[in-house]
Amino acid sequence: MSINSYKEDEELIKTGKMRTLLRMLSYLLAYRKELVLVLLIITFSIFVSVLNPLLIEEAIDNYIAKGNMPGLLRLALFAIILNLLMVGGIKLRMYVMAKVCNSILLTIRQELYSHIQTLDLQFFDSRPTGKVLARIIGDINSLKEVLNNFVTTLIPDFATVVAVAAIMFVKSPVLAAASLCSLPVMAVCVWLVQFYSHKRWQDFRKKSSNLNAFIHEDMSGMRIIQSFTAEEETRQTFGELLEAHRKSFVSAVRLVDGMGSIIDLSWGVGIAALYFTGIRILGAANVSIGTFLAFGSYIGMFWNPIMNLSNFYNQIITNIAAAERVFEIMDTPADITDAPGVIRIPPIRGQVSFSHVSFSYDRNTKVLNDVSFQITPGETIALVGPTGAGKTTIVNLISRFYDVQDGIVAIDGYDVKDVSIESLRSQMGIMTQDNFLFTGTIKENIRYGKLDATDEEIIAAAKAVHAHDFICNLKQGYDTLLTERGGGLSAGQKQLLAFARTMVSKPNILILDEATSSIDTQTELLIQEGIDALLKGRTSFVIAHRLSTIQKADRIFVIDKGGIVEEGTASQLIAKKGAYYKLHTAQTAV
Repeated sequence: MSINSYKEDEELIKTGKMRTLLRMLSYLLAYRKELVLVLLIITFSIFVSVLNPLLIEEAIDNYIAKGNMPGLLRLALFAIILNLLMVGGIKLRMYVMAKVCNSILLTIRQELYSHIQTLDLQFFDSRPTGKVLARIIGDINSLKEVLNNFVTTLIPDFATVVAVAAIMFVKSPVLAAASLCSLPVMAVCVWLVQFYSHKRWQDFRKKSSNLNAFIHEDMSGMRIIQSFTAEEETRQTFGELLEAHRKSFVSAVRLVDGMGSIIDLSWGVGIAALYFTGIRILGAANVSIGTFLAFGSYIGMFWNPIMNLSNFYNQIITNIAAAERVFEIMDTPADITDAPGVIRIPPIRGQVSFSHVSFSYDRNTKVLNDVSFQITPGETIALVGPTGAGKTTIVNLISRFYDVQDGIVAIDGYDVKDVSIESLRSQMGIMTQDNFLFTGTIKENIRYGKLDATDEEIIAAAKAVHAHDFICNLKQGYDTLLTERGGGLSAGQKQLLAFARTMVSKPNILILDEATSSIDTQTELLIQEGIDALLKGRTSFVIAHRLSTIQKADRIFVIDKGGIVEEGTASQLIAKKGAYYKLHTAQTAV
């Protein structure tokens, strides 16, 4: 297992950071009432915060200095009440914003998941599952702090900085200018950090995605890894991915961590400049003790929010890459969609036609080239041919998992592009070589083929494919809980359950793609009667490498070199002694 397939980073569509941030914050607009409440609490909190130094100045200069103890007590009581109300408001604000942010994350995750379900198979063919999971889970979780801190940190801290600066300049422009003399240097440092750190955080997100993709596939393929004793190689690959992840994180945080020291230094320079200006330039006799203390408090109230704003800005730079990755998938257009004005296809009779159909997965190499055929309702068509000839492609085009580049695929005379995807696929039963079973009971897995199926319908479908007996022999029968991918069942048993799931849907068009590949010959003979009964009256497409399973097909298409090279019944094709005859001879000779 080579590291090269995992270390390749995804290419993102480049969008402006501000545009991405505004799009993320637009989700807050759905909670206007909650935001109004939070902003009122924030306004009150800022008012109390900037008032406190003035109350201290008033207490020292006009009450303590004059010995007015009753007035001092009244002022202290007033300050205590205000600050208690502020603390209560902050608690309420935190609760409301936590609720809002969690709701927004739920909305974004639902939107992303719903959109992913509309994407065509080409999207999933080109991306490891782990990289998609990283965006649904990890990247979306990274947005929470940005959403929360935008309201609870950015707005109040920015307003506090403006209010404090205004009060300082009103009280003493000279002292204010001295206190904030280091601000320009700090602003330049912030700009430099954001300029250089954004790409580093993008790289970190990509390395995280690569690591998640490897872990997901490694866990899914553990049986293969152990079977081929490839543990050491996968350990080495994991170590290399982990080291790349660590280096990208260290590179990203190295710039950001220096910001705290820069702000602390700016803060200290401001305090030193305040006292130097107040004592040596203005003269201590011209500046009261209360004013010195008030300005000292205001410097802290100015630089502490600056520190918070800097951290928030760094947080934006950190997590904007996650937002870009989430929105990049949400903006990925679905190639297979319902066109405007599509109709619901009526109950399908089963007439299928290909008219001069050509198709390519990569737009360069044609898998099908000018293929045409007509299928009458109720026919069973077998598709045979070498691997990669285009057999599965044909049934995928009928189900409209892909769109043709040229020609028309029609069902009952309707171009599949002119009918809704839901009305088309809901009348089809598709069983592939991948007998995927979900975590849940056997009954739930069979019912997946028809969500409103009764228990009687489920049992009837299981009996039809001879799955009922082995299900009943299980300790909990149809209520047996299956683990991921049907762990604990044999390959044949999983295939029988997948067969029952397809059969319970009572499809008008049935597609069996290597549907009996994991069933032994004896079991295959048992279910053949059930298959024949279910195929009766339905148009069916059967892809099979085992030619013994398709002897009763109405017609057999031999697919090769992008087209149908032979067509006929089994006996007719054997008599021709062409491509089918060679396949038949090769299998019977074994």
